[in-house]
Amino acid sequence: MTHFDVVVLGAGAAGMYCAMRAGQRGRRVLLIDHAEEAGKKILISGGGRCNFTNTGCVPERFLSANPHFARSALSRHTQHDFIALVQKHRIAFHEKTLGQLFCDGPARQVVAMLLAECGAAGVELRLGTRVTGITRADRFNISTDRGGVTAESLVLATGGLSIPKMGATGFAHDVARRFGLPLVAPRPGLVPLMFAGEDLELMRPLAGVALPTVARCGRGTFAEAMLFTHRGLSGPAILQASSYWREGEPILLDLLPGRDATAELLAAKRARPKAESRTILSEMLPQRLAQVMAETQLPPRIMGEVGDAPLKALGTLLKGWQLMPAGTEGYAKAEVTLGGVATDALSQQTMAAKAVPGLFVIGEAVDVTGWLGGYNFQWAWSSGWAAGEAA
Repeated sequence: MTHFDVVVLGAGAAGMYCAMRAGQRGRRVLLIDHAEEAGKKILISGGGRCNFTNTGCVPERFLSANPHFARSALSRHTQHDFIALVQKHRIAFHEKTLGQLFCDGPARQVVAMLLAECGAAGVELRLGTRVTGITRADRFNISTDRGGVTAESLVLATGGLSIPKMGATGFAHDVARRFGLPLVAPRPGLVPLMFAGEDLELMRPLAGVALPTVARCGRGTFAEAMLFTHRGLSGPAILQASSYWREGEPILLDLLPGRDATAELLAAKRARPKAESRTILSEMLPQRLAQVMAETQLPPRIMGEVGDAPLKALGTLLKGWQLMPAGTEGYAKAEVTLGGVATDALSQQTMAAKAVPGLFVIGEAVDVTGWLGGYNFQWAWSSGWAAGEAA
């Protein structure tokens, strides 16, 4: 049976980065993945351009039962460190909005960079390999459908449950449970919200309409674009807010950020009393949304004949539309998995399991989830580096 210093399970962002760093330290590293290709989620990320980090990576933009846990790894290997590696490989990139960095070319460049770094560090890569058993006595015994290996250190980097069509499974969570590590209940994050009843009936004719909004849910407030869908709401503002949403809680939408809707409606009534309400509203909102709001919220009269009270009520609604989601679109549409291996069980310096010598958990498998926009990749790089330094 072949012996390695470190076996990393999962050739995604965190796993490749961890294997690279451990190999650079002179460790004999084996990187295993059940997929036929490394970095599959990297390849589809950012519309195929890979939003590989964010210039604003601060611990406050990560969700966890312990909000301070991510601080150590994020400060030890920062977005600037990863950007330096991208620049070393001469990968052209640009900042889109809100600090989001994307490749100018295809995301495949990032996967090629990581594979090249792993190769230079002597990492052995086995793709299309299924792990069939893991035990531990004085070292880890890992059985696969291509034979068994042993290792001093085992790194769980197989991600979460999001996007099962890409091969995502709960493997890391299952292994962590077997070794007695507690879990924070996983749930879909950065995911579209679904609605039912009257709310859905109102939204269905609006499918495809997008507009800038401020979405508020729990402790999260996000000023970005929102998109109506056949099932409810999506777009960056909604995906962000969804990570803070819990069943039975409302979401609050400001459809006219930075504007006084009531004042604008009352001023329009005085200035253009013969105008139709939907005409006025279409100058404030996308046309289809303006029509729906006019039909459902105002009497069918010209502006001059509409009382101030309905206009004030509509103004209030446009600045604080409270909706009750019926649920999310689940892991199939979720960009990340919230929850995972509880941070209390891990060292924040090394990502090592406190109670199981040699076991490490990194990336999306851990109860640390970033905002939309490159934050989750940065957590993969940072947590992978921390484990790679110690494994």
